[in-house]
Amino acid sequence: MTQRKFPTIMGTQHPDNANAPFWDASQQPFISAYNEMNEAFENFSELNVDEYMWDWEGKHADAAVIDRLFSTEYDYFKTNQIGRDKFLTFRFPNIWEEKGYSLMQAMTAILSSEDFAHDLGFDQRPLFEAILPMAQRADQLLEMQILFEKLANFKSVEFTKTDKNTPYIEMIPLFEDFNTQLHAPEILKEYLKLHEEHFGFRPKYLRVFLAGSDSALTAGFMSSITGNKLAIARLHEFAKEENIDIYPISGTGSAIFRGGLSPHRIDRYVTEFPGVRTATVQSAFRYDFPLADVQQAITELKEKLPNAEPLKISANDQKILAEVAEESARFYADTLDQLIPDMQPIFKAFPKRRDRRQHVGVLGYSRSVDGIELPRAINFTGSFYSIGIPPEFIGFGRALANLNADHLSVFVRNYPSMKKDFRELAGYINLDALEILKTQSPAWAEVEQDIMTLKAIFNLEIGPHNREQQQHAEIALQVVQIKDGAPVATTALINRMAQLRHFLG
Repeated sequence: MTQRKFPTIMGTQHPDNANAPFWDASQQPFISAYNEMNEAFENFSELNVDEYMWDWEGKHADAAVIDRLFSTEYDYFKTNQIGRDKFLTFRFPNIWEEKGYSLMQAMTAILSSEDFAHDLGFDQRPLFEAILPMAQRADQLLEMQILFEKLANFKSVEFTKTDKNTPYIEMIPLFEDFNTQLHAPEILKEYLKLHEEHFGFRPKYLRVFLAGSDSALTAGFMSSITGNKLAIARLHEFAKEENIDIYPISGTGSAIFRGGLSPHRIDRYVTEFPGVRTATVQSAFRYDFPLADVQQAITELKEKLPNAEPLKISANDQKILAEVAEESARFYADTLDQLIPDMQPIFKAFPKRRDRRQHVGVLGYSRSVDGIELPRAINFTGSFYSIGIPPEFIGFGRALANLNADHLSVFVRNYPSMKKDFRELAGYINLDALEILKTQSPAWAEVEQDIMTLKAIFNLEIGPHNREQQQHAEIALQVVQIKDGAPVATTALINRMAQLRHFLG
């Protein structure tokens, strides 16, 4: 399927929206699993996204999604065929990290959707690739393909003898932490070898997904943005070496901490991450800005991303950036460990936007740093913004000041938007709130040091720059003052702040 269309825009179900979706008549920001089918259609038809991620990882998912889409919107999908013009891509559960109850359900849905599309006279099967989250090793990708192959062959023999299912699925590894992103080429080289041994051929291309959120959550913003850049550059090098086409997907939210892709920052995104071939537009991107702005931004991304000259980083600079990321992660983790107890009431009061499985360890899973359980990245990011401390600052100031001249020069050259980013972020800081927090844990003084260091380096104006940020700062102070009280009041304040900054987390 080498002549396929490669998606530039992937809509996702990340629950980072502050406002209700434009398509929801009830105007509720919470999106139920039942409404996600309608959401997928609206994303295709109104926003013109190329691809929509259907998430089975740690959450409820509707297995009948293709049946429902084809049944309710037949005319649209007869013209805009899924698998040819538009793409619906399952994110499988990772059976090495969570119970695999829904994996067989997801795989069966892929097979039955092929039958249904065939009966309707469509050209090709609608679902032919899937994402493996938290991918660590090459053998995991092949194991998914072997499981699918066995299930497809079993179904063809035992259940649908007249309609043979295609016993092959393409896998998209999702690399979420710094190490797997840095070593993606090595993992993929091993995967190509295993794939050829089992199937007798090499894939014509690979799509590779790089997370922006979880790497920031676990290692800090400096490490995360550095890791993403290294991975993009190294993947394109690997593509040349192996003579294989590689299409990197970048998982980024609207918060700068989570990648910074919003309708008002398209040029910044293309400047920072050239070589990304598919961008994720998450819920905040789609629902927290005027619809016309969102549509225009998607059009702009479609023009600019496919042809952007990929990021090139010399071998020496790669080595330096890997050291920068490692050093910065230490500053971040040492401070974060001490802040987490103070943040628990905020994490608990954080508003929900999707049907996610909550009983971690049985059906879902959580992230942890040094054994301390953390919330999901959106909750984490939004919680820090809600107390007037953008998490981008944690560890960043001290790490930047600690770099020697060579390391600093390489880092600055490879992060051209740094000064502009922190000037924007400074508008969300509330120093009065920070004074109260410092009485609760001495680690907040380290965050203050990060802020003041960056203020001096970039000549930042700390505190609100406009009316929205002024309101945001006032509410942040209230949140800090009442955070140990009733969570209902805190939740309401967090919701209001999210609307002011155009993302929940």
